[in-house]
Amino acid sequence: LCLATASAFAPSQQAATTTSLCAFENELGSQAPLGFYDPLNLCADGDREKFERLRYVELKHGRISMLAFVGNLATRAGLHLPGNIDLDGDSFDSYPDGIAAIIGPDAIPGTGFAQLFLAVGILETLVMKDVTGTAEFPGDFRNGALDYGWDTFGPETQLQKRAIELNNGRAAMIGILGLMVHEMIPGNPVVGFGFQNAYEAYN
Repeated sequence: LCLATASAFAPSQQAATTTSLCAFENELGSQAPLGFYDPLNLCADGDREKFERLRYVELKHGRISMLAFVGNLATRAGLHLPGNIDLDGDSFDSYPDGIAAIIGPDAIPGTGFAQLFLAVGILETLVMKDVTGTAEFPGDFRNGALDYGWDTFGPETQLQKRAIELNNGRAAMIGILGLMVHEMIPGNPVVGFGFQNAYEAYN
């Protein structure tokens, strides 16, 4: 039970704040051992619209991080697109992995980065959004076209799959941040791939 229901004699301001926090204690992603974790009190006012917006942003960042993390591991494992990246005959695997591919002396040309930026902008503004206004929950971008059998799942299965995506996204955000931090260490000791480089850099 929420503390607000058991604190009848507490100051009214404290009771209101606690009640607001309790409004989201049963939301998706609120689970043991932390429960509803909001250390910055961003949802302390109990504003449902704000909560839905923050949940949408969390999902979007989680999805991007999952792609970034898997892509980082794939390229460092030697998996690159076949063929050339430009008309000059430079192959995809001729460029470095990680952040060095877009920043540094061996980075892809500026025009290539501009194309990536434009493609992401198009996806962000025109595709990866609730275009039709029929979204059933934050992050629902099916838009009446891309279903992949979602409507064949029962309510419990749908909730479970949404929770899995949310948790995987949270883990991926931490994971890609960790890879980025490791990449800035001398020797580039990215976990699982750069131990030999790190050993040589410090010995």
